[in-house]
Amino acid sequence: MNLNLPLAEWELGVKIPFLPQQASTFAGEIDTLYFVLWALTLFFSALVGFLILFFVIRYKKGSNVSRANLVHTSHSLELAWSIIPLFLGLIIFAWGAKLYADVYKVPSNAKEVFVIGKQWMWHLQHSNGIRENNELHVPIGQPVKLTMISQDTIHSFFVPDFRIKRDVLPGRYTTVWFQATKPGRYHLFCAEYCGMQHSLMGGWVYVMEPKDFEKWQNSNGQKPGDASMNTPTARQSLSEQGAEIYQSVGCANCHAPQDNRRGPSLYAIYGKKRQFVDGRTEIADRAYIRESILKPGEKITAGYENIMPVYDGQLTEEQVNALIAYIKSLGTTNEPKMPGSELDNNGKPISTDGGKSNMGGTPGATTGPNSGNTRGTDSTASPNTKNSADTQSIQGDVRGTSPGSNSSGTMNR
Repeated sequence: MNLNLPLAEWELGVKIPFLPQQASTFAGEIDTLYFVLWALTLFFSALVGFLILFFVIRYKKGSNVSRANLVHTSHSLELAWSIIPLFLGLIIFAWGAKLYADVYKVPSNAKEVFVIGKQWMWHLQHSNGIRENNELHVPIGQPVKLTMISQDTIHSFFVPDFRIKRDVLPGRYTTVWFQATKPGRYHLFCAEYCGMQHSLMGGWVYVMEPKDFEKWQNSNGQKPGDASMNTPTARQSLSEQGAEIYQSVGCANCHAPQDNRRGPSLYAIYGKKRQFVDGRTEIADRAYIRESILKPGEKITAGYENIMPVYDGQLTEEQVNALIAYIKSLGTTNEPKMPGSELDNNGKPISTDGGKSNMGGTPGATTGPNSGNTRGTDSTASPNTKNSADTQSIQGDVRGTSPGSNSSGTMNR
């Protein structure tokens, strides 16, 4: 064993690290708490073991030790072995709670990466449009927020060198963040049994110097050393990808810049409080928008009926991520809204345009058999004008209609 190395880098005779190396801002603090717990455990275990052995030998049968004046109660001793462990336990609890809170408190300047776990691989999407499989490239010294969801079963995103681990769940977003402190390549694991090839579900996190990371981004995620690393390439951001999907699946047919009788506007709804027909309210966050796309009947916005088709099973998590990124980028807070669909900070409906829609209709109007054709004639909500066969095929597959059909869904949210 090489004792000249830091404790976390001690190596045994077979070159096995005593601990994973410390490669994030969390690692040192978590390791310190870990070793304090070890030290306290060893100290009190040794103390209790020593006292037991001492009294067993001293007062064994036949020993010449006086047993007169036995003390049956000692309040000072009882207080000592109660108060000291109590204070130590509270200190450890407060220390651990602070570290736990720090892991969940994401810095405002964090770079966001979207992670999708699927049997048996990790798919990662950067906000600028770069996609990776089983690899994640990040700059050193930059906080990175991972927004994660599973496409099938429960997974767990685990990078030992960063001391981060978070379950990745189907149908629910979870987040974790880290800030890498050392350039290098670090193992990524799935720490939750997820099927026959669970042991193969791994990858690498590459921590790069800022200049190298910028080159990597400009090369559209090419490996270092590739010729294209020095040649910037065009790519779509995640929100730009979402804009294309928004048009191709017909969202724009019903969700115009202003509320109308077919669906509410999606401009500037992110982070706003929404009111539903049953009186409930909810903040329009990432989870809400995802549910609104995949299962629109779960929460119907006040003033509308449930006429939007279900997209669950028709859109992938990658497409949903892109749609959410686009919706987050839409409009400003000055866009007009229907009364009842949004609430102010006091929980009261916001009144803006008196309930008039840009279609001249009333909220919640039912649609007849020809409603699909009617929706298709709105010039403000026309589908994407791209005429490629691929775009028409996507429309037909996702909406359940023939390619080129004018029928479309409504996010009645």
